[in-house]
This record gives sequence, C-alpha cells and structure tokens, in this order.
Amino acid sequence: MSAYVLVAEDDEKQAELIRRYLVHDGHAVTVVHDGPTVLEEATRRPPDLLVLDWMLPGLDGLEICRRIRGTGDMPILMLTARSAEDDLLLGLHIGADDYMTKPYRPRELVARIRTLLRRTRQPERTEEVLLKAGPLTVAPDRHEVSVHGRPVNCTPGEFRLLCTLAAEPDRVFTRAQLLHCITGHGRAVTERTVDMHILNLRKKIETSPRRPELLLTVHGIGYKLSRGRSGV
Repeated sequence: MSAYVLVAEDDEKQAELIRRYLVHDGHAVTVVHDGPTVLEEATRRPPDLLVLDWMLPGLDGLEICRRIRGTGDMPILMLTARSAEDDLLLGLHIGADDYMTKPYRPRELVARIRTLLRRTRQPERTEEVLLKAGPLTVAPDRHEVSVHGRPVNCTPGEFRLLCTLAAEPDRVFTRAQLLHCITGHGRAVTERTVDMHILNLRKKIETSPRRPELLLTVHGIGYKLSRGRSGV
C-alpha cells in the first residue's frame, strides 16, 4: 500500500533514516525539519499520513497536531522522547492517531505506518450496479430482486439465472448457457433444471405466468429477458 508521507523530524540523520525505510517500503516521502514548514507543506500538498516529532523548532508537534485537527482528519503518527503516560495521553487527546517513543526501531515504525494507513484509508466508493429490464430490477451486490418495486424472493439458482439474463436484456440464451451459469461444472443435472427455474420465476415476476411478458421462451433455442415489449 503506497502513500505520500510527510516526515517532520528536526534530527536530520533520524529523518533521513525514516525516509530511506519508507521509500524502500514503496512510499513517496517529503522531509521537513521545523514546525512552520510542516504546516506549509501539509497545506500545499496534504499527505496521506504525517509522521510528526513532538519537539520541533518554531512550533511544537502538539500545536501542529491541534491546528491540523482543526481543519481535517489527516492521519498523524507522533514521535516523542517523552515516555510519561500523561504526555502520551495528551498527544492522543490532541488528535494523534498513534505514537512511538524514542528510541524506536525503523522497521517497527514502518509497520505502524502500514497499519495506520489500512485503518484510516477509506475504500473507494463504487456506484452500485443495478440490472434492469422493464419493471424488473436486480441488485447483484445486495442479492435483491424487485418487480414494480415489489420485493421478490429468489433461490440462489433463480437469482444467478436472473442476473445472467438481466445483464443482457433481449439476448437469447440457450438452456446449456443458463445451466452453466446456475450450476457451473461437475453437477449431474439436466437442462430441465433451467425450465423449472424459469417456471418458478414466472410465477414470481410475471403478472400472468401463463402469458409471460418479461421472461420469454424463444422456441428451439432457449430464453431471454425482455425489456418490456411483447414477446414470443
């Protein structure tokens, strides 16, 4: 998991060591050595995570943390030579997400950063896919089917069949193709299984199962899901 990390550490040797370990772990890194520059850089190019030394010249880590927390939710891992419990709790209270006391092992720091990034990064939101054919709507992610807004309960096999048909309305599928989508390989079933699913689905989604308008038979070939036009 690569990220852009801003490292604020006034000890230049320590900062360079952190930078090397983070770059080796696949991250892009900017290093700064004083408090005002931290705020300037974090505003100019907000990082995915800030490694923040408590004792910085110009502006200490607590004040920087307080100001950043007033404007956003950037993940902050604080480095401190202070080991007293009250000091550590104060850092967390101000808004640090995690802390490490000096001296520390660089590999442990990198591991903490990985964990913090996983914990704080939100998964990308993707638009839900809805499959529609006339009054029929299939929501694959939620395993839901509705007709005219009315929920329809389907067996797993029926649902897989509807997903296949609804993904390509008006396409004609053979019984063998639909059987494969229902069962996959290696099951001793016949194409009559498809016919039974179709029969049961018509009872659930058609206004008149004996005169279907959605789930249509294409004689000599198989079935299709109509967009709503009169079928065969």
